[in-house]
Amino acid sequence: MLHVLALGLAALLCSTPVMAQETLLRTRLNSDIRSTDPGTNRDANTDAVVQHVVEGLVAYREDTSIGPLLAERVDQSEDGRTYTFTLRQGVRFHNGAVLTSADVKFAWDRYMRRETNWRCLPEFDGRGAARVTAVETPDPLTVVFQLAEPSALFLANMARVDCGGTGIWHRDSLNADGSWRTPVGTGPYRLGEWRRGQFVELMRFPDYVARVGERDGYTGNKAAFVDRIRWLIIPDAAAAKAALLSNTIDVIPDINSEDLPEYRARSDIRTSSTQTMGVMALLFQTRDPLLRDVRLRRAIALSLDLPEMARALSDGHSEYNPSIIPSRSPANGEAQREGYRRDLNEARRLLREAGYRGQTIRMLTTQRYSSVFDAAVMAQAMAKEAGINIEFDVLDWATLLDRYTRGDYAMMAFTYSARLDPSLSFEMVSGPKDAQPRKTWDNPEGLERLRESMRISDPARRQALFDDLHRRFIADVPMITLYNDANIAAFRANVTGFQTWPTGQPRFWGVRVR
Repeated sequence: MLHVLALGLAALLCSTPVMAQETLLRTRLNSDIRSTDPGTNRDANTDAVVQHVVEGLVAYREDTSIGPLLAERVDQSEDGRTYTFTLRQGVRFHNGAVLTSADVKFAWDRYMRRETNWRCLPEFDGRGAARVTAVETPDPLTVVFQLAEPSALFLANMARVDCGGTGIWHRDSLNADGSWRTPVGTGPYRLGEWRRGQFVELMRFPDYVARVGERDGYTGNKAAFVDRIRWLIIPDAAAAKAALLSNTIDVIPDINSEDLPEYRARSDIRTSSTQTMGVMALLFQTRDPLLRDVRLRRAIALSLDLPEMARALSDGHSEYNPSIIPSRSPANGEAQREGYRRDLNEARRLLREAGYRGQTIRMLTTQRYSSVFDAAVMAQAMAKEAGINIEFDVLDWATLLDRYTRGDYAMMAFTYSARLDPSLSFEMVSGPKDAQPRKTWDNPEGLERLRESMRISDPARRQALFDDLHRRFIADVPMITLYNDANIAAFRANVTGFQTWPTGQPRFWGVRVR
């Protein structure tokens, strides 16, 4: 069967003629992208592809700090309410037009319209970390953002990958009626063919203007050396492995860790591994008729051997991290190590106190990520020892994501992409459920402390807030964080320059195929 799949992939790869001297890099996607509209209808795969096509004013560096990308520099006023971006000269869109401040404002105005459904609109319209009151373009290379109040997260939110990096695109990206057509960005690659359910192809942009220096996260030098990138959609992990070993594809950006010893034993395969800042978790719907009782949620947490789950699910590459703040973050300190320890007797006592009588609790999961599915299986088995009856439903990823967005679940095994600032880690899961049903935690005091952490920039004061937030989070049990996964990639030996990094997202600029 796997041989047939590999042959099918080979035929697909040959369906488009490749000219002599042209270089093609073939990489795996475990499911199709959702759209090409930055930061709107998106998931991690969508973000990975789109970040090769569009670029924002700023981006995350390798060390998770913020650096300029389309901006040459960023100046902040003393009162923290004005940000002035000076654009790099000579940057071109994929249609040949030169980037100007008017393009930045045009894209920004669309992001700020509610009908665009930009994921990060609340972070800039006053509902979240900041409220942008005006965007001015005094000359073609200058963009000025005015804020109602200082915000420690203004640039960090602009750079967020799940926000599409607030990518700037040309107005030719839109249809005549203003609807989204295709991304005409400034990135090192432009969108070629998207054959839904089969592949997404990117073409090297020959007029790309790279920053000087080395590659550095999502900024730095992003020069492209491969003519075409073909992201092949291969949902089955075994089929993807067979394709890599048979030289049908060149890169698997995220392999199953149990395959690592086999890959390392082969001379034709290379690997790269990095601890990421993504989060594996079990979510509770705190408005569920059963799970609204914190005693039941705590009982479930105490029924689980969380260090063992983290070890088993990550094949020993990660340890249990009780905090929503990733273990790699400088803000993950002693306070963040306070979590839940298995105590079946206490779990049973809480169940009796809550009046639990064995009612079924349904957990949603998916097989797109083996660890997400296995987390549900392990949780079900461990909770049963305390007398908790969990049954799970296996959904495709798109359906699971839709249910998550609507808050339509009792429990869910879920994985979050990386957030590189502690406030953003908490914001990822915290907020008013009426306005944002996907949020799991809506503790009023917690939300006020989160807002304060977004306003101030003093490291010591922010750390005190993060410590307090963690303790409240553990007490409320809106979810159980398990661990921060390792991103392990495998690639053919003729691929050079490919390297994993803490976001867990693949980057194919600076990469060559011999």
